[in-house]
Amino acid sequence: MNEIKGTSLIGYQRGALGGTAFRAFDPSRGESIAPDFHSASLAELDRAARIAESAFHTTSRFSGKTKAVFLRKIAANLEWLADGFVSRIAQEAALPEARIRAELGRTCFQHRMFADLVEEGSWVAARLDRGDPQRQPQPKPALRSMLRPLGPVAVFCAGNFPLAYSVAGGDTASAFAAGCPVIVNAHYAHPGAAELAGNAIIEAARSCGMPEGTFSLLFSAGQEIGQALVQHPSIKAVGFTGSRRGGTALMRLAGARPEPIPFYAEMSSVNPIFFLPGALRERGDAIAAGLHSSVTQGVGQFCTNPGLLFAARNPETNALAEKLKGLMSQTPAAVMLTPGIHQAYQSATGARVNSEGVRTLAQVTPTGSGCQAGAALFATDAETFLKRRELAEEVFGPETLLITHNDRTQLLALAESLEGQLTATVHATESDLAEHADLLAILERKAGRIVFNGYPTGVEVGHAIVHGGPFPATSDGRTTSVGTRAVERFTRLVCWQNAPEAQLPEELQAANPLGIWRQLDGRLTRDPLS
Repeated sequence: MNEIKGTSLIGYQRGALGGTAFRAFDPSRGESIAPDFHSASLAELDRAARIAESAFHTTSRFSGKTKAVFLRKIAANLEWLADGFVSRIAQEAALPEARIRAELGRTCFQHRMFADLVEEGSWVAARLDRGDPQRQPQPKPALRSMLRPLGPVAVFCAGNFPLAYSVAGGDTASAFAAGCPVIVNAHYAHPGAAELAGNAIIEAARSCGMPEGTFSLLFSAGQEIGQALVQHPSIKAVGFTGSRRGGTALMRLAGARPEPIPFYAEMSSVNPIFFLPGALRERGDAIAAGLHSSVTQGVGQFCTNPGLLFAARNPETNALAEKLKGLMSQTPAAVMLTPGIHQAYQSATGARVNSEGVRTLAQVTPTGSGCQAGAALFATDAETFLKRRELAEEVFGPETLLITHNDRTQLLALAESLEGQLTATVHATESDLAEHADLLAILERKAGRIVFNGYPTGVEVGHAIVHGGPFPATSDGRTTSVGTRAVERFTRLVCWQNAPEAQLPEELQAANPLGIWRQLDGRLTRDPLS
């Protein structure tokens, strides 16, 4: 289970060695890492998709208890591989051990959280409406409905989370919880970690008696395999975490199929923070310290990194800028995840430096070579920001832009100008909030999660969390990729009308044998149908 061979996992079989070979890259040392990994062929992809479709006939009928055993076994296997993950990810992504172990803990927690969810069973949103054959002028039918799994799911891994948003991440866990087989398109930046996680899932599938095709892992050196996977007729939904460019391209492919399928992408967010006057007066230094940590932790490589800061043009904002400038200037340069991410960051910050109307308040110059990046703080005014739409684009790294406004009219115009976001944050006193209800109403339309007097980095995994937002933060702002509601993405509603009891799933049977919460004639209850 802890051996890395460099070939795809096609169900319970290994892929061939003949595909295009590539290697992982150590961004700290600037050198490739053995072994070679071999891209899957289109024939191997087709086999993975077809056995997934066959497996779905079985997995879609699994009980919650059966799925829970599988999910918990995956978590146990991942924990057994902990030292292997630390060693490999430290090479492939230059992440510290503490970060890797924390991400592994989050990954295992997600699987056990979904295991608890499906074992309890109420997540299927069962509804029962009693029939009335005597009703006039027409009899009322008996209706019963619930969520059912969609079919095989394709998952695209994130480059910045080798575990929690990767092979065994939330997309995969939630798809398994729904009863869907999964085919993962591994990220080229951390293929070794991907294979270790894939091995853990395959071993869990074998030991739990899952049908072959419940899981496959495909390596790819280019875009061909990913594009073909989205277009394969056996695939019924896609989970994606990555760039806006890549996400929108695959989203178009998913929508252009003869049978369009749902495409759930997390893509681009600048996570604006709004500083209202009272908060800066009361705790400006503390805000600057927390903001600095949020912008620079993990070398700014989080999807919730705060990239835009909005504040009134006044002495309190000047003090915030000076404090933040000092903190950013003292931040040591650090290694980014991949050469591609590093190059994009250098290009984006270079454009900021040369942008008319933008001032450079702080920019750390790396002293080392390779993929090192320095923190950067820029500033502009509302007039410039509203005219220069490129200033609202995401800069992936330890950078942020402070925008100052003259009055409430400009503040609201700035908020209205924003695209869809994963998060929007407000630092305010109670009186600030009471006076800015109009700003909060705008932010509710713009973001999936509104943070009060905190910072957006750090996404709590739970039942109420929303990690999503209007386009382009995600492709479908009605969903979340984190938390138990993520399972709903890979389901559809099915209704049974006047069905005999023997033909109904246990969740909809009159006796309620699973004891789950159901909506009976519009009222939540665990009672059986009398």
